[in-house]
Order: sequence, then structure tokens, then C-alpha cells
Amino acid sequence: MIQQLDKYIDYLRYEKNYSDYTINSYKSDILEYFDYLKKENLEYDKIEYGDLRFYLMYLKDGKDDLNSSIDRKLSSLRGFYNYLALNGIVSNNVFSLISGLKKDKKLPRYFEYNELEELFNVPDLRMPLGQRDRLILEMLYGTGVRVGELVNIKLGDIDLSRKMILILGKGNKEREVTYGDYCEEALRLYLSDGYQKINKYNESYLFLNNNGHQVSERGVRYVLDQIIKKTSINKSISPHVLRHSFATHLLNEGCDLLTVQKLLGHESISATQIYTHVSSDRLKEVYYKSFPRAKKDD
Repeated sequence: MIQQLDKYIDYLRYEKNYSDYTINSYKSDILEYFDYLKKENLEYDKIEYGDLRFYLMYLKDGKDDLNSSIDRKLSSLRGFYNYLALNGIVSNNVFSLISGLKKDKKLPRYFEYNELEELFNVPDLRMPLGQRDRLILEMLYGTGVRVGELVNIKLGDIDLSRKMILILGKGNKEREVTYGDYCEEALRLYLSDGYQKINKYNESYLFLNNNGHQVSERGVRYVLDQIIKKTSINKSISPHVLRHSFATHLLNEGCDLLTVQKLLGHESISATQIYTHVSSDRLKEVYYKSFPRAKKDD
């Protein structure tokens, strides 16, 4: 079977023109499969569909592989057995009968309340750019807007009396978002001081760079990277992590899913459901408050 693998590798390299990285990945997956066959006294050219169920169990339970890793290995073996079938080594490609596994759900990363406080305390509010940076943090977290929506906010989109902002979202769909007292305080300071000093060219955009023009999405990410470097927080930061934090904290404090969907500007409720990972502390708190036999009366 090693001879057949060598021929397959030559086929990938010289006929399919696959990269060395891809070829090495395929080879590694197939060699691992060969080791499994050896342990189970199975022959690679006599594998049946029923054998594959035990191989999947081995990957999932024996090796504790993630679904994404198992899918990659199945793809490698599907390609190998397709080559064997085309060359008459096996009668059919048994791996073509197996569909991919469900992808592992990745929970969104978010900041805890104390971490947010540390972030908010970094910008120097005596400086124009410090005032802008504080507002960037407050608005990303306080409204849950996407970074592309944030950089396109204009002064005319903000209703100061109602504390509402008109946002142009995905698909050019408009929605209104609200902001709270902390964001309002940061906004009023920036508009009355820092914005006047930065806005050299009478721009209509709210967030400007140090040259007085509209800040870019990349510029916002750079600002956030510089802020977190000045903290003790051992996490990566991005505008989307602040958006995740907004949604997570709303749900943790009892906000309903439909409201969070509207605030985030999601088309479907399924896109919002990923945020329903409430913290264990929150679960414990609700349990002890709500379940009648959670604790005994004194």
C-alpha cells in the first residue's frame, strides 16, 4: 500500500500540480490511516462501509479529533480512494459514501466587564485623539455596530436629543441604534473639543484620522491594537470582539434574543443564536434565584 501511496503522491505533484504543503497534508492523513489499518489487521483495498464507522469512532473518541480535522482526513482519503478506483485497484470509492461532519461551533470571544473598564481607561481624554479613541471603544461596545458601519457614521446621522444613530448596514439597509450615558458623555466631549481640532477640512464623518480625514476600518483596528497593548489583558482585540461583548452582555443581563437581533442588524435569528452562551456565573445566579428547591430556607 505504500507503493500505491507513492504513486498517488506523484499523481498529485505532477498531474494535479498540488503544492508541497497540500501534498504533505494528504500524505500525513493517509499514513495515519495506514497505521490504523495495521492495528486493526485490515487491508486498504478490501475496506467496506461498515469498517469506516469504526474508523470515525477511532478519530472522534480515540484521538479526540475535532470535526474539522476529521473532515479534512476524510477528504484526503476520499481523494486517495478515488485515485485507486480510477486505476482499478479498488472496485469503488467507499469514502464517497461518507458525508462531512457538522462543523465545530466556535463560541464568539468577548470581554468581561472588568476588562472593558481597563480598556476604557487607556485613552488620554486630554488629547483630541484620546477623546476619539475613547468614543470608538464606547460606540463599538455600546451600540454593537460593525466596524464598517462605525467609520461611515456622519454627524447628520446622530440624533443627540434621542440618543439614536442612523446606521447604514449590510445590503444598504438602514436601522437605528441607541447609545447610553457613557457613550453620550464620550461623544459630547469629543464633539465639543477633539473633533474641532482634528477636523481640518470640515469633514462630515464622525471619526477622523490624525490627518483630518475619514478614519478607515484598518485605522480603527490599529487604534484598538495600540490600546490593548497598554493593558494587562491577555486577549486579542478587534471591533467584532466588542460587538460580541455587546450582544453577550445584553443576553447575560436578561435581554431577549429578538431584541438583540434587531440591535445587531441580523437578518435571521439564527445568526444571533450563537450569542446565547451565557456565563456559568449567570446560569448559577438564575438557577438560585428561580428554582424553588435550589436552597433551603433558614
